[in-house]
Amino acid sequence: MPFRRALIALSLAVSPVALAAAPLPKEQLMKPPAGAAHYLLVSDAGKHGDEWVWTLPDGSIAYRESILLRGLVFETDQLIHLGKDGMPDRIEVRGVTPSGDAAETFTIAEGLARWKSPVDEGSAPYGKPAYYVTQGGTFLAGDLQVAKLAAAGVKGLALLPSGKGVLESGPSLQVTGPGGPKTVRLHFVKGISQTPQPVWLDEQGKFFGSISALGLLPEGYEGNLKALELAQNDAIAAQAPAIAKRFLTEDARKPFVIRDVKLYDADNKRFLSGQNVIVIGGKIVSISQSVKIGKGIRIIEGKGKTLVPGLWDSHMHLVDDYGAVGELAIGVTSIRNPGGPLELAVSQRDRRAKGSLLAPEAFTSIIIDGKGPLAAQGSMVVSSEAEAIAAVRKVKDAGLTAVKFYTSMTPAWIKPAADEAHRLGLHVHGHIPAGMRTMDAINAGYDEITHIYFATMEAMRDEVVAKSNGLMRLLGPGKYFKDVKFDDPKMKNLIATMAEKKIAVDPTLVVVEGVLTNEAGTVSPAYAPYVGTLPPATERGFKSGSLPLPEGTTRADVTQSFRHMIDYVVTMYRAGVPIVAGTDGQGIELVHELELYVEGGLTPAEALSTATIGAARNVKADGRTGSIAVGKEADLLLVDGDVEADIGNLRHVDTVVLDGVVLDGDELRKAAGFSAMPK
Repeated sequence: MPFRRALIALSLAVSPVALAAAPLPKEQLMKPPAGAAHYLLVSDAGKHGDEWVWTLPDGSIAYRESILLRGLVFETDQLIHLGKDGMPDRIEVRGVTPSGDAAETFTIAEGLARWKSPVDEGSAPYGKPAYYVTQGGTFLAGDLQVAKLAAAGVKGLALLPSGKGVLESGPSLQVTGPGGPKTVRLHFVKGISQTPQPVWLDEQGKFFGSISALGLLPEGYEGNLKALELAQNDAIAAQAPAIAKRFLTEDARKPFVIRDVKLYDADNKRFLSGQNVIVIGGKIVSISQSVKIGKGIRIIEGKGKTLVPGLWDSHMHLVDDYGAVGELAIGVTSIRNPGGPLELAVSQRDRRAKGSLLAPEAFTSIIIDGKGPLAAQGSMVVSSEAEAIAAVRKVKDAGLTAVKFYTSMTPAWIKPAADEAHRLGLHVHGHIPAGMRTMDAINAGYDEITHIYFATMEAMRDEVVAKSNGLMRLLGPGKYFKDVKFDDPKMKNLIATMAEKKIAVDPTLVVVEGVLTNEAGTVSPAYAPYVGTLPPATERGFKSGSLPLPEGTTRADVTQSFRHMIDYVVTMYRAGVPIVAGTDGQGIELVHELELYVEGGLTPAEALSTATIGAARNVKADGRTGSIAVGKEADLLLVDGDVEADIGNLRHVDTVVLDGVVLDGDELRKAAGFSAMPK
């Protein structure tokens, strides 16, 4: 399982797989012997899990994984047997993840490779050496895959079910631990995921560790996490100027006109035909139905296309520079990053300002959570009210824009910390701690509720509200929300209060749809248009199924609750509650988030406001961006097709304008790892 894909999926949301009838119990999984190599899963917040690897008498390689992350439990093992060609000829994964049975098998016999995973089943003729990339499995089992890629060298390695991987070398770093100082070298795995996956190898070319949203490091070397993370970020950052130079050219900065285009007027939530928009010096200087084009003005034809403000993703964890280009490729020119490493956020902000990083403008939050085994990975962990207030001040000192409180925070600390954040001019949002309902969070100082399921806490039973970081905070609404009445006094009061106080809601409906309603083996609606444009291993992940359901709950129940959550978003919007569209995923889910709003009854013009002017207003940037208006910054998206007729046409990115710089959609897609425009 590729390290980067696995760790990001684990850290940002549940990476769902299908539920089989009876996952193997923890007690029946393999037990690591005393001499097994021991690795830790860690972040700035502390330790989140253990991994072991050892060799069995027959030469097979055994792995054991035990993880507790924000209440999510992973208890799995994996066995890999190597064939005569040195490639795996038998793989077995067993155990349980938060999503159910992890069972996966792979075999090679009589020239035929066969596999069965929680999301698919298939076979292929096997002749030349090829490495099977598991859909799931333990994170540490990627060590063998990396070793085989290293041995293959520049020619790369064929992969199953399909594709080809190559390992490229990067800079080295010295680390210290119980085995003494070691020199480790950064490498990048290419060809498996949309963007290169960083991994660290030791002096013998063997796997040492990996750093993503979580770190996987040998026991005793976890103290090197920050140094490795910074070195890795610097190495990726060193690649960024070449990409920026390629796109941020003098020609791309020249004045231009987009002629005869259908324009989305976000300020008035309407579409206007036959418009001409002139941009000079990075600013919009003219919008008119007739235009006299001056000398030296580049002409971009807009007939048959729609011009909208650059899109906003109000819930996009930008974990590295690669993701920044990917966002631009889908038309996103501004993001609200709701939690990530403080150092990376500051670095990206500063490098973007200098022109050495091609990226959307980011409005970044830092997560603050209570210290303990359920703390959010990568968060600033606190143990007291005073520490919570100090953490808020650290965010302000870094020049960032918001704080995000998390589920393990002690409720009594929220108000004093939020008061300090407001005193310093910071935005306050987040998950709602155990024991608090939605109105409690608002009264404590939240400016925004993150995720629709936390906006349902006002109506949830005590058994749901009392859970800290548990899946019940999502599964509970899936079970009970279908029966909630919006005219119930508590809900009426909540909606009216949010509307009056302008408490925003970042619904991320696409998350709920994926983990509650999608059937394993079928492509989630958010990803269907992108099938055929991304690497096979990435697209395989699109077939992930939903979470196991609470006892006594059916798929029909949670689907009904999900549809009612869409109704809830529309009801709040109609009442005047600010809705801001976000994904909490790869970013490509954004247009489907808007499609869900339209399914619920919003017009395309209304839905689009949640990813343009509404999102800009939420971070107080609407005076300079978020709509197409004279004097505003030229953050624009030109798409093929009529967005008023079908909001899905937003996926057809023709041209992106970032701070007045014209970026070609095809070239952006190539740089971001897309092979074509989505359907």
